[in-house]
Amino acid sequence: MESSKKTTSPVAGQTILLVEDEISVRNVLQTRLTKEGFTVFPAGNGREGLALAEAKKPDLVLLDIVMPEMDGMTMLRQMRQTDWGKNMKVVMLTNLADADRAAEAGREGVYDFLIKSNWQLWQLVALIKKKLQNKA
Repeated sequence: MESSKKTTSPVAGQTILLVEDEISVRNVLQTRLTKEGFTVFPAGNGREGLALAEAKKPDLVLLDIVMPEMDGMTMLRQMRQTDWGKNMKVVMLTNLADADRAAEAGREGVYDFLIKSNWQLWQLVALIKKKLQNKA
């Protein structure tokens, strides 16, 4: 049986933790990802995100960098220090083109560092599906 690109099976039952402080961005992403078949756990800052990550152990984390209370890099570093988070799949989202933060994310094993103004929603969904299909 040939597989097609338009299958929902890779998504079924997969969970995404969405850590984004901008409510409008969080709502748009949550709505689209839910429509794609993902279960989405939203959080408004790194502190909430870290607690949800520990409780839910999502398949992937979408993580904004600049947030109140705890920024995304701090959350990422703390998550990487745990058994459950050391290999967590993460996509970093930011409004900033910051080579130093991209390098820091790379040191934490995150190579998907997206500047919000540089991609379209369908591209993010495709990246998420690709990352979740790759078990490595």
